[in-house]
Order: sequence, then C-alpha cells, then structure tokens
Amino acid sequence: MAVDLEPITREVAGLVGRVRDDQLDGPTPCTEMTVRDLLAHLAQLTVGFRMLAQKQTLPGGPRPTELPDDWRELLPRVLDELADAWQLPAAWEGTVQFFGREMPGAMAGQIVTDELVLHGWDLARAIGAPYQADEPALRAAHDWVTATVERTGGRGQEGLFAAPVPVPQDAPLLDRVVALAGRTPSWTP
Repeated sequence: MAVDLEPITREVAGLVGRVRDDQLDGPTPCTEMTVRDLLAHLAQLTVGFRMLAQKQTLPGGPRPTELPDDWRELLPRVLDELADAWQLPAAWEGTVQFFGREMPGAMAGQIVTDELVLHGWDLARAIGAPYQADEPALRAAHDWVTATVERTGGRGQEGLFAAPVPVPQDAPLLDRVVALAGRTPSWTP
C-alpha cells in the first residue's frame, strides 16, 4: 500500500522549525533520546529511507549519531527529498537491502511511514506543539505497529517499540498508534 509521504513530512518539517535551542537537551517520549538525539535520528533515517526508495544499498558500519550543525536547513530539505523519492511507484515495488537484509520495498515504505508518524508525535510532545498526522499515514503506521506487536506476542520489539500501553478501543487513531508502540498518549516532558 503506497502512501503519499508529503503530508507527514511537511508536518514533521513544520515541527523542526518550531524547536528552540533551549529544548534540544529536553526529554522525549523515547526514553533514551533527548530532542537533539531525536532530531539526529530523524536526519539519519530520512536520508537512509530516501536511499532505499531509490534502491540504493545502505552503507554498513556505524551511523552518525550527532545532530548536524545545519539541522534547521537540512531536515526540511531531506524530508522533502524523502517524500519525493517515495512518490515514485518503483520505490514501493521490488526489494531493498535494509542493513544487509532483503525486504520488500512496500515494507520499507511502511516502516518509514511509521517512523515519521511516531517520531513526529514524539517531537511534538517533547516541544509542546500541536500535531496532526494525516489519515493515510496513520492507517499505514497502525497496520505496521499492529503487525509488529502481533509478531512479538505483545511484548514490543527491542530497538523499535516498548510493550503496548492500554488505551480505550474508541481512542483516536493517533493515540492507538502511539500506545501500540509503547508510548503513553498523554506523555508530557
């Protein structure tokens, strides 16, 4: 299921523009990450998933973990490039090499959609900004997180998600997505 990433990348880029310097060392819902760490992760994953859309092999070895000095200009630009790369039907077809593992392009597209939805929410919560993920991206993220939780027997997945947090069945879709990924929808710094 191909998803237009432009609305969610635009939302995340808008959040990046709202981050103040005094918020960079603040906490995020990702317990191991500060806002600075989260922005660095977004910069890295954005470039990596653009490469996957273009059927390039991700380089092995250690990945940069520092936030580039030009992050305010870099992140909106690479988010635009990511959305453009995933607009092409070929990005969602065939297979990609994901850190030495072959996976369907559609699966990589689902993963990047989920990453953008969840980390966009993480960033919004961390800086106290409103957040509006578009419905197609939310549905794709929900499908991916649900499949991951089912695959792990509801325990979460080390490095990806914590164990799901209970929310009412009729909770908004965004709350259900973040809760399935082990985040508390009402989290505040």
